[in-house]
Order: sequence, then C-alpha cells, then structure tokens
Amino acid sequence: MSGLRLAFLTVVASSICTLSAFATAESSYVYFDNGLRCFKAPCPSNSALDLVTGAIIKGVSIDTSGLPQADKAITDQSDVLYGGKIVVRASIEHRTQTFTGKDYSLPWLVATRIVRTTTANERKHCSSP
Repeated sequence: MSGLRLAFLTVVASSICTLSAFATAESSYVYFDNGLRCFKAPCPSNSALDLVTGAIIKGVSIDTSGLPQADKAITDQSDVLYGGKIVVRASIEHRTQTFTGKDYSLPWLVATRIVRTTTANERKHCSSP
C-alpha cells in the first residue's frame, strides 16, 4: 500500500510543478482594449499591464469567473475592464485553444478580485478611452 501512496504523491507533486510552469504568481494588472482589430482568431485586441514589472502582455484574454459576486457586478459595466479603469488581482495562465483546426497557447489573465480604480498614469498605457 505504501508503494501506491508514494506513486500517488509523485503524480500529485509532478502535476503541481507542471501547473506552476503554466501560471505565474498573482500580481496587480490593468486589463484594457489595445485598439488592435483583426479578421482571424486569435485576436490580440486586449492587453494587460503588470503594475509590478511594468510589462505589457499583449493578446491576453480575461477570465472573471473567479471574482466574488460584488466584483462581477462591477465588471459587468460596459467599459470598466476594456477601458482600463480598474486594477485586478490576477495571474497569467497559458491555455490551449483551437481555431480553425490549429492549437494556440494563449495568455489568460485569471482575475481573483478587484483591487481599486486605476490612476491616470496607469490608464495612459491604454489606447482606448
């Protein structure tokens, strides 16, 4: 029985290591519409500004399913997310999506909560109003 338990723990440990390779630690991000338009998926129409590093992640989508209900109500306002008006606590994950028979590993901003509204300096990175 201990051999089976060791095998199980090995699988769990390797799964955790694999998952961490695809996801980054949580940080604060400003998600926004970058003004780019395309005719074929995947579309790089949205970006996220990492407030800790200053890096802009292009072509990112957002997953708000993990937000608390009160925060979801705020993101339902039409331009709050796409206008770069809020800072979200989130992590970046790469998820595989298939478009026209081809697999793409795309970045997803997985939001866990809204932190605050953005400052004018943070919004200057957003091309949409």
